[in-house]
Amino acid sequence: MADTNGAGLKLSLGELEQRLKEFLTDYLKEKSPQTVGTYRRSLNEFERWFVLQKGRFRFDVEGVQAYKKYLMETRGLHQVSVSTYLTALRRLCQYLVDIGLLAENPARAVKGNRRPGSHSRAVLTKTDIDQLLKSLDAASQIGKRDQAIIYLMLFGGLSEIEIVRANLKDLEQTLMGWYLRVQGKGHTVKDQQVPVDPPVMDKIRLYLDTRGRIRPEDPLFVSHGHRSAGERLNTRSVRSRINGHLKAAGLKRRGVSPHSLTHTAALLWLNDGMPLEEVKQRMRHGTLDTTMIYFKKQGLLNRDPEEMGT
Repeated sequence: MADTNGAGLKLSLGELEQRLKEFLTDYLKEKSPQTVGTYRRSLNEFERWFVLQKGRFRFDVEGVQAYKKYLMETRGLHQVSVSTYLTALRRLCQYLVDIGLLAENPARAVKGNRRPGSHSRAVLTKTDIDQLLKSLDAASQIGKRDQAIIYLMLFGGLSEIEIVRANLKDLEQTLMGWYLRVQGKGHTVKDQQVPVDPPVMDKIRLYLDTRGRIRPEDPLFVSHGHRSAGERLNTRSVRSRINGHLKAAGLKRRGVSPHSLTHTAALLWLNDGMPLEEVKQRMRHGTLDTTMIYFKKQGLLNRDPEEMGT
């Protein structure tokens, strides 16, 4: 039943499922598959909660506030995740407004939690970095591959998704040095260039030399397992491998994850005196404010892990 007087819209589960399908396939058809996937995963959580309400939920301010309370108190989600889920619901409500089922968007009145002013993921100290690199065994083909991946993240600032999407032809040599064309999160094409400094390129070469005959269209990094040999690595595999190396080096602690390597890259560059604007470009930040978060944390690289709340 349409909400024509602002009393709130009530849908059955079947009606909600139909609206969700139309929202994801029609309303978001101009968005990238990655963006649509984010909305789908976020709204899956809302649909699960909707079922638990057994028909009591209405699309009104009170209903959205109840959902936010559930995310925060029952699910105990991080404030960033709560904001992501509420953003998805807010967009769904706007769709319901646009097709005439809602008079106004009730989710606009329910604000997401304030995002933290600093990155929650811990960074590696210089001692950590030395410890990690010394623990790597690059004698095997897999060892050389993992070493190259870690160098790309730690000294190149690449993310897991950028690494697994990379092909051999994306590596380009110019008069200014080597670059890797990347497709970042939320992008549909490889429209950004990341400098690959000589020490990083050396590790990539060592790995590629083990691959034998390779073609430009081949993935830059592939699996070397018995059942998946030659297949493109996925993010889960990369994450698992790096977590294993962090654990082996004795560096797994609260907040330290594979993405910590990417964050650490920015701090390394700043500690080496790289201009803030260049760090912004290398990290592919949208604004200088994001880069300033790293600038304020420069000193962390020199601190002992015990000082960082391990």
